[in-house]
Order: sequence, then structure tokens, then C-alpha cells
Amino acid sequence: MTLQTSAVRPGLGARNVAARAAIYAILIAFAAYFLMPIYVLVITALKPYAGVDVATMWQLPAVPSFDAFLRAWEQIGGNFTNSMLIVIPAALVSTMIGAVNGYVFAKWRFRGSEVIFRLVLFGMFLPYQGLIIPLVLTLRTLGLYGSIPGLIVVHAILGIPITALMFRTFFAGIPDELLDAAKIDGCGFFRIFRWLMLPVAPPVIAVVLLWQFTTIWNDFILAVVVLNSPTVAPVTVAVQNLAGSYSVEWNVQMAGALIAALPTIVVYLLLGKLFMRGLLAGAVKG
Repeated sequence: MTLQTSAVRPGLGARNVAARAAIYAILIAFAAYFLMPIYVLVITALKPYAGVDVATMWQLPAVPSFDAFLRAWEQIGGNFTNSMLIVIPAALVSTMIGAVNGYVFAKWRFRGSEVIFRLVLFGMFLPYQGLIIPLVLTLRTLGLYGSIPGLIVVHAILGIPITALMFRTFFAGIPDELLDAAKIDGCGFFRIFRWLMLPVAPPVIAVVLLWQFTTIWNDFILAVVVLNSPTVAPVTVAVQNLAGSYSVEWNVQMAGALIAALPTIVVYLLLGKLFMRGLLAGAVKG
């Protein structure tokens, strides 16, 4: 028996090593495939316009130049600031509202709460194109059309369904006995939320914030509809205008696109570990 086991183990070990090597090779190939556009984007932005050519698009620049980034920033820097003014309050407000709603739907159920929750989730499946006309009419009535606060309100409201779902799924995993003990100690609705729910929620908060930040930052259609002036438009609209201009050189267009993509990359790098913890905790499951 001992001889058979020792004879089998090396074979199994070799097969495991081969399988793991194949998995890593496949993952590296997929990563390289998806990163190729980023590579071309970066090296093109670092080249002077005279060195930009389709025939040499894969070649590294002989001398990297940041002139394209400076020129791109001159054209989209104000719009970059507009995006920050939009995405930070919109992501924070939608996350806060989603946390309260998820807490209610998970732990303070009442008659008809499931029906209301399903109606809230229905908002996830409404296409933006079908909301444009009533959205514009409502914003005009409120005096918010064409303004950054108006777009913040839009994103904060449209983010409620997905944020409520994420928080509800996470909070549902917290034992009800903890809430019952807190109620016996005299804690009410907001004290339980503040001192029991929020301290264990950083993983799902990171997931929701990252999701909302990325979604709002990359938005284009709502920004075009709600903000009718280029001066208050976010960076996504400015980059589209930059790419659509024949007078703007390729390297400047690539630099503008890279500048627009950097915040989401930085946010993911900062919240990446919490994001994975939130996913493993079931924050986006169900």
C-alpha cells in the first residue's frame, strides 16, 4: 500500500503542476489581451505627434514626452473638476440612502415590504432612454435642469435600487439575535444602524462606493441630456468632444482618455481589498 501511494503521488503532483501552469498561462494571455489597448493608449500619449503612426503604434517612444498630457489637461481640466463635483456627492448620497434602505428591507420588515422592495428593484431594469423625457421635464420644473446639482440628484436617485439590493443582501446575513439583544438594551432604529450595522459594513460600503463611483464617473448619456453646456459637462463628454475634433492630434486624444480613466483605476487600487472582501461576503449576490 505504501509503495502504491508513493508511486501515485509524483504523478499527481506533476499533473497538478501542469494544470496550474496551464491556468496561469491562460490567465496571463487574457490579461495581456485586455491590457493591450491600455498599452497602446499609454505609449501613444507619451509620443510626440510626429512619432504617432499606425505602422509603429506598438513601439515604445524613443524619448517619452508629457506634452500631450499638458495640452489635454488644458482642454478637459475644467471638465475633470466637474466630474469630481458630480461623482463624490452623488456616490456618497446614493450609498447612504442605499444603506438605510437595505437595513430597513433586511431587518425591519413590515406588511408589504417585499412588494415595495421589488418595486424598488424594478428601477434597475428601466432603460435610461425611457426616462429621458420625464427626467428633463421634472428637472425643469424643479429648476435643476442644466446644472451640476441636478445631475447629482439624478445619479443619487437612480443608484438607489442597486445600492439597496447590495446592502440588503449583506445585512440579511447578520443574525437577528444581535438586533434583539440591542433592542432589549434600549437601542432604537438609528442607534442599531449606527452602532451595530455600520461597524460591520465596510466591505459592502467599499463595494457600493466603487460601483457607484465607476458608474457615475463613466456616465455619458445622462450627462449629455441633463447638462446642456460644455462648461459644466463632465470629463466623459469633454473626452468625446476631444476625440471628435479633427483639429486635435491623436496623442492629445489618447492623453485625454487616459486622464479620464485614471480616477477609477486609483479608486479600485485603493478599495480593491475591501471590494474583494465584499464580493466574498455576498454583497452582490442574490
